Amino acid sequence: MGLLIKNGEIVTATDRYVADVYCRDGKIVEIGNDVERGSGDEEIDGSGQFVFPGFIDPHVHMELPFMGTVSIDDFESGTASGVAGGTTCIIDFCIPNRGQSLLEGLKIWNERSKKAVADYTYHMAITGWSDHTADEMRQVVEVHGITSFKVFMAYKGAIMVDDSELYQVMKHAAKLGAVVTVHAENGDAVWHLQRELVAKGDLGPEYHPVSRPSGVEGEATNRALMMARLHGATAYIVHMTCREAVEALVRAKLEGQKCYGETCPQYLLLDDTVFTKPNFEGAAYVMSPPIRPSHIGHHDALWRGLSNGMLDSVGTDHCPFTMEQKKMGKDNFTLIPNGAAGIEDRLQLLYTYGVCHGRFDLQRMVALGSTNPARIFGLYPRKGTITVGSDADLVVYDPTTSGVRSAKTHHSRCDRSIFDGFKVKGSPSYVVVNGRVQFADGKLKVERGAGRFIKRTVTPVRHGAEQPAAVRM
Repeated sequence: MGLLIKNGEIVTATDRYVADVYCRDGKIVEIGNDVERGSGDEEIDGSGQFVFPGFIDPHVHMELPFMGTVSIDDFESGTASGVAGGTTCIIDFCIPNRGQSLLEGLKIWNERSKKAVADYTYHMAITGWSDHTADEMRQVVEVHGITSFKVFMAYKGAIMVDDSELYQVMKHAAKLGAVVTVHAENGDAVWHLQRELVAKGDLGPEYHPVSRPSGVEGEATNRALMMARLHGATAYIVHMTCREAVEALVRAKLEGQKCYGETCPQYLLLDDTVFTKPNFEGAAYVMSPPIRPSHIGHHDALWRGLSNGMLDSVGTDHCPFTMEQKKMGKDNFTLIPNGAAGIEDRLQLLYTYGVCHGRFDLQRMVALGSTNPARIFGLYPRKGTITVGSDADLVVYDPTTSGVRSAKTHHSRCDRSIFDGFKVKGSPSYVVVNGRVQFADGKLKVERGAGRFIKRTVTPVRHGAEQPAAVRM
């Protein structure tokens, strides 16, 4: 059975035009005017609505074992929450324990991800270096189709890599043509700051940002980009939060380095006053790097980077923990599990506070949330655009609605929303995954296990504007 979306305004990274989109067998097969559906085909009236390519979240952590517990959304509930918010594909992080084989870690993640309701792939984390790591990296890319790696420059004593290990990862990733995604914080500085605060009895969640000031992120971003530059590796700095990190990325880009930057809605819209909420509610916002102060230019630097092309994508770092899990650190902020929910909120927040507030246009929003992640991580043009032959992952977005984000209405298992009370304009009226409507009229219609692992190959990332779709009226 096919699916026809009639008279919607198609929006890609470069184009806006009204047309019909016809999907069959999970693919877009025709775009044009007055397309006719076949017998038994489903039809959606897109009149007065936008039709976006399905959004891709390049940064999520489903059922991640972390800091003595496991993030509360598994691959089923997490991808379902994403679908409700217009995200039709995720890139999770396969994170082996330090000393564990990358291939052993991959087996564990492959078992967990079988529950996914939407398509997915991974970044492979390198949490240490051994005589076998280089060859395992090669197998990860060439055999398993995972073309991006992850390093943590933070979490000393657990999954943090030191400079020697970072050097090796960049060196071998460059040989493979793979992207290295980087959590950039000076983990040694954070470790010392944490212990000094604890020794003084400064134990509440309000001291979490004090232990991870913006300077440690800016320094680590500089260092990661330098390491990448040494080898000609492609670096992608994840969840950027501050002016110092953006400035480091801008310098590298203006010098011609091939590198990318990502931020998240929480760093654009929240400030560090959230950590002072009473009754330990500030713990709900504990994540790393932390949410920054609003008065010293961090928010402005991030918004400018998104609008002027220096920042390339918006992920979520979706890694939710319930308040009961957060209470593991009620007597010591260093023990609060780091992370929050966000995969379901991203599209509405970008539309409301990005597009409607005049910070960027619809095409730029699509680039940031869909097309650029697809290009950077080897999913384009299978995903990230609307053209004949692409996967039929589509979002029909009604701009006339309004609402308020709330944990009471989101589909995550998390009992808190860090965006609680945020007013939003517009909402997904239909979300199509692989040609099948999986969200309609506020209700999920997902199928456990319907998601597919997407193997990728290393291909050159094309810079500049997306080419127009192959088919026009």
